[in-house]
Amino acid sequence: MTYCVALRLNRGLVFMSDTRTNAGLDNISTYRKMFSWSADGETTITILTAGNLATTQSVVSLIDERMKAPGERNPSILMLPSMYQVARLVGQTLKEVIGMHAQTGQKADSTFNASIIVGGQVKGSEPRLFLIYPEGNFIEAGLDTPFLQIGETKYGRPILVRAFDPDMSFEAAVKLLLVSFDSTIKANLSVGLPIDMQIYERDALKLGLSRRVKWDDPYFQKISLGWGDALKRAFDSLPDIEL
Repeated sequence: MTYCVALRLNRGLVFMSDTRTNAGLDNISTYRKMFSWSADGETTITILTAGNLATTQSVVSLIDERMKAPGERNPSILMLPSMYQVARLVGQTLKEVIGMHAQTGQKADSTFNASIIVGGQVKGSEPRLFLIYPEGNFIEAGLDTPFLQIGETKYGRPILVRAFDPDMSFEAAVKLLLVSFDSTIKANLSVGLPIDMQIYERDALKLGLSRRVKWDDPYFQKISLGWGDALKRAFDSLPDIEL
């Protein structure tokens, strides 16, 4: 299992993913689930992956392969005219990979299934976020749904629903996501550190701050302990029921 989130802010986009993969309690590994591509001044794209690791690695490898020699290997993800076309390409690639390995063709309930968040900006258009399903179709984040999650989503979702504000700063957004990840990590052993983070500022058309948060990161430790203490204080401040 995994946990990945992307926020659509008025200032830009914020991506975060864990790195834990497991095939049983005695087989736990660390793999990157966040990948970015950029043609500075033209296009910037980041994807987050969840699901079957072989499937997601194949999708990323195909995207990379088709970028090496654009004249011979098309389509290149950085040459597409819109983020909608980028989402279509990633969806088609995901469907293609699942279909190649499923015994009876592409199926959403296949053991090879996966889901992907893709976000970024193409010059001349707005930053956009999409959630791509195993079938290759997708939905877009908007005003009513300004953030997208994949993987083990239920433990970290409540804090996002209660505290997200599209006008918040990047600093506040990172803090919010770390609280969401901390809640998920404490509730589910299949999600774990290190955590990868990527910030994209609207109209920058180049990758912003990228950081890996490890288990001994001082800021993460402060957030984790502080959030636990704040919850206890909030609980204690609530009125008792009259019995």
